[in-house]
Amino acid sequence: MAIPDLVPHPVAAKYAVLVDVGYLYAAAGEVLLGAKERKEYRVAADELIQSLQKHAEERISGELLRIYWYDAARDRVPTVDQRVIAQLPWVKVRLGNLNARGQQKGVDAQIRSDLEALARHHAVTDTILLAGDEDMVPAVEAAQAYGVRIHLWGVEPPYGTNQAERLVWESDTVEVISADFLRPFFSRAPQPVAVPPPAAAPSPAQVFAGRSPVKPHVKPGQVAKLGPSRPRVEDVGEHVAQKWILTRGRDNIRDLLPGPILPTVIDTELLIEAEKELGHSLRPYPEARVWLRDGFWARVYREFDLGVGVSSK
Repeated sequence: MAIPDLVPHPVAAKYAVLVDVGYLYAAAGEVLLGAKERKEYRVAADELIQSLQKHAEERISGELLRIYWYDAARDRVPTVDQRVIAQLPWVKVRLGNLNARGQQKGVDAQIRSDLEALARHHAVTDTILLAGDEDMVPAVEAAQAYGVRIHLWGVEPPYGTNQAERLVWESDTVEVISADFLRPFFSRAPQPVAVPPPAAAPSPAQVFAGRSPVKPHVKPGQVAKLGPSRPRVEDVGEHVAQKWILTRGRDNIRDLLPGPILPTVIDTELLIEAEKELGHSLRPYPEARVWLRDGFWARVYREFDLGVGVSSK
């Protein structure tokens, strides 16, 4: 009679990564650049997230559920960077509100709620928590009561500590992310560039004027479809820019400068908005896409009293 194998087989972990972006950015900005405010630096967030994901895979043998990216925005309207991050695979952007004084509201509550819910529903066996606030302690204890292991990550401080002592005590493991790990993803924000005299600044249309017009391919026997006129498309581009300035805020639109290249996600949104205004598709007309961007940038440059800089050869 065969004796059954009573040795338990190891169960592969299933884990989530919860990142308090306010803590991560503030702590990294301080240790790397001595910065006190987020506007003082730029972050290659997509590359940073990929590196954090890889770092987690090296620490925990198992399956990643997803990365939760907790940040804040004015009236919860996502910024350009947040929209790009939201498109990344396995990443869930969760936004709190950013008040007039730049303070985050509701972010900690979202982290605590998600941490407890993941544990209660047995969605994970382990959670990596990149945070520093003592307010996380009750949620950590609740998750542990459901059998979830909490792995606390922090950012290397310039001195002392930047995480609550009790949060460190209550976590199952603790790791400090080094400044060297974070350094490639943070850079100081560029200083404002002097505005050239208006007469010397070419318009967006002039910048793109060197491009060869793209004509729609027409098969023999077919009649070429007439696309929308250039003035009409440029007007729509300006209208979308004006709408975004009003609804998304000048600070978010300023993040697109200096242009004239738009992030793919934002460029797609511009196209979709323009097609709604026009009532038909611009996709068969590549040249219309260029006119659309011309109009968009013309309005943005006027908003910030900028000209278009071109490199001289």
